[in-house]
Amino acid sequence: MSAAPALVLFDLDGVLVHYDQEARLASLAKSTGKDTAAVKAALFDSGLEAGSDRGQYTAQGQADELTRRLGAPATLDDCVRARAASMSIFPEMLTLATEVSRAAGVAILTNNGLMVRDYLPQICPPLFPLFSARVFCSAQFKIEKPDPDIYRRCLAALGIAEERAIFVDDKLANVEGAIRAGLLGHHFTDPSSLRAELRALGLVEKNHAT
Repeated sequence: MSAAPALVLFDLDGVLVHYDQEARLASLAKSTGKDTAAVKAALFDSGLEAGSDRGQYTAQGQADELTRRLGAPATLDDCVRARAASMSIFPEMLTLATEVSRAAGVAILTNNGLMVRDYLPQICPPLFPLFSARVFCSAQFKIEKPDPDIYRRCLAALGIAEERAIFVDDKLANVEGAIRAGLLGHHFTDPSSLRAELRALGLVEKNHAT
């Protein structure tokens, strides 16, 4: 029998947390005095968020560029607060990740900008200290999932060989990219299915009683 994986690498939005874009837009609209349609146009439709995910802006730079495109002040604190408003933890997944951490390393790899990496303790406090210093994003590598190189570079930063890691994502294409990079992969649909696979790999015990 092969050794259990040394690392479980989790996607963020849709796996560990629920992401609500409308809540984010509403928060920014309130802080800037603009309507949600204007915020959406400046942040998403203009390509600003996509550029941030590709590493074109620092966290502060994204806030400054949002201010310019929106025509109203949007501070970094406003942006962090809005991202926090958009995210809510999946309690069962937090429990599962905590259990996994007793047998293997855990880390996050997300297609997101540097604001999410640098301010995630403020944006989603329940993920910490479990994931402290173990949050990686597409912006820092300037490539996005499902490019196989992003998984390799993330694992190199963690000092883990590809064959010793399993990647979990709700997007099948991202899982397939991880498999092409040499990792194990799990297409996330629900916590119980993931728990069953992790149990088969020797990383958690039988089903957790809730």
